[in-house]
Amino acid sequence: MLVAGKVLGLGVNCHRKGMTTGPIIAEIAALVGDPARAEIVMALLDGRTLTATELAHAARITPQTASTHLGKLTEAGLLSMNRRGRNRCFQLASPKVAEMIDGIVALALEKRPKFRPLSPRARAMGAARICYDHLAGRLSVDLTDSLVARRYIVLDGNAAQLTAAGSCFLAKFGVMLPAQYQSRSHYCRMCLDWTERRPHIAGELGATIATRLFDLGWIERAKIGHAVVVTPSGRRGLQKTFGVKAPESIGLDRANRVLEPATLR
Repeated sequence: MLVAGKVLGLGVNCHRKGMTTGPIIAEIAALVGDPARAEIVMALLDGRTLTATELAHAARITPQTASTHLGKLTEAGLLSMNRRGRNRCFQLASPKVAEMIDGIVALALEKRPKFRPLSPRARAMGAARICYDHLAGRLSVDLTDSLVARRYIVLDGNAAQLTAAGSCFLAKFGVMLPAQYQSRSHYCRMCLDWTERRPHIAGELGATIATRLFDLGWIERAKIGHAVVVTPSGRRGLQKTFGVKAPESIGLDRANRVLEPATLR
């Protein structure tokens, strides 16, 4: 039974007088700790909106069981739901949910050997993928390294500062920078990549860079999963613009990728 009120923007409630945060943590942990619900949340980690049927398939459960799980995740504020005709469509409720899941995965892998996925799809995700609204994987880490090496961004712990030279470079690249972006604490921040164990750019800047790469047709979404595929023009463009050699897209062919460039939703 959920209690009423919101904590950390995750929709978990605590109106009860004197309530401690321990039960709240346990409540969220129990929700995402269920294997089927964990699969549902992971399926939405790339920021896309999926139908209840698609999520049932992703979690390998019946539509009836999926409906129960989706109801619990939505009631807790981890997911949001909207209707498109007869379909119920779900997505992560906010970037905070994606950050929480990423943090759990990173913590779970921290004391283990570096993640070396074996399946073609897993290797493709390790090469390049979407994490809610920004790029992740080896490609994102390499892009971050390039921007740091050129002094376009300066790292400060989990935060990052976009320099004047970086602003000019990104503007020429076609990334639209909002007015007074430097005053936004989360405009440019770092996210620990759970496959590479190194930081990559997240926040608004990470999202706008990813969107620009999609708009240029340099990367395309895979039909299934979170992986993205670097196109031939993308390989040339990334090398010329950022000095980055795109990782090989292992195990994904044209039949398993979006044929037209897609923008992030």
